[in-house]
Amino acid sequence: MKQPKASLPIKNGVSPNSLWLPKGDWGTVFEYFLQQFPHLSPSECASRFQRKEVVAANGQVLTENSLYESGQHIYFYRELVSELSIPFEEKIIYQDDNILVADKPHFLPVAPTGNYLHETLLVRLRKKLQLDSLELCHRLDRETAGIVLLTKKQNVRADYHALFSERNISKTYHAIAPGCDLDFPLTRKSRMVKGEPFFRMKEIAGQANSETRIERIEKREQHSLYQLSPVSGKKHQLRVHLAALNIPIVNDYFYPTLIDKKPGDYSSPLQLLAKSIEFIDPFSQQRRYFESGFSL
Repeated sequence: MKQPKASLPIKNGVSPNSLWLPKGDWGTVFEYFLQQFPHLSPSECASRFQRKEVVAANGQVLTENSLYESGQHIYFYRELVSELSIPFEEKIIYQDDNILVADKPHFLPVAPTGNYLHETLLVRLRKKLQLDSLELCHRLDRETAGIVLLTKKQNVRADYHALFSERNISKTYHAIAPGCDLDFPLTRKSRMVKGEPFFRMKEIAGQANSETRIERIEKREQHSLYQLSPVSGKKHQLRVHLAALNIPIVNDYFYPTLIDKKPGDYSSPLQLLAKSIEFIDPFSQQRRYFESGFSL
């Protein structure tokens, strides 16, 4: 089902969230909100409606007395009672009329998710540049540092997104992992699916849907520096592939074993860096190459 255009503007760098109202016997939208967001007190929930910040897809402002209609599409702003400050700064390394290229530090999410809203790359840059039209072309894990491409105007977004969806962009990553006796360069292909818990991935038997080319570029005592070139773009692909080769990335607390890490612990960043991207600009037809200033 096609999602209607958001009927609330971006506020303080944050895009509105949306919900399709499910079938249920709630009398009002307000009653549904109380159950859907139990972390909010009734007064906090009511204040959203009083500020006219719960809106139907047709632009109608909903009140605390608005009747519940299943199948209705509504918009609202997500709020966090408290948000952990991330003490690392992104850098803008290039921008023109169409695009912006950022160098993201470890630990900074690229977009609002979970316990992060304002402390994300996208929202920080929107505020810094006062540019609500800024959008991501692709994503990096919160734990991964490096190059992120964003678009500045809506009418160019599809062309730059197509570079990724049609695999017309070259990406290279650097990673530090244990040394090994494997022959490099090598290519890892496998079938990846969602694992357990829900945020992890796993390999299973079957036709490959992921591919990574791996080179060793430097030996460092017990570890080595590897260059990774993903052909596909599956979630956690590089982390899963190196773990499957028995050379898990240093400080990876998802693979091969899930390790509990406390929020705010910045002592051991994942040793994975999105080092560079290269593509032919769809508008200027010029070769573009951008490289991260970070190193591992």
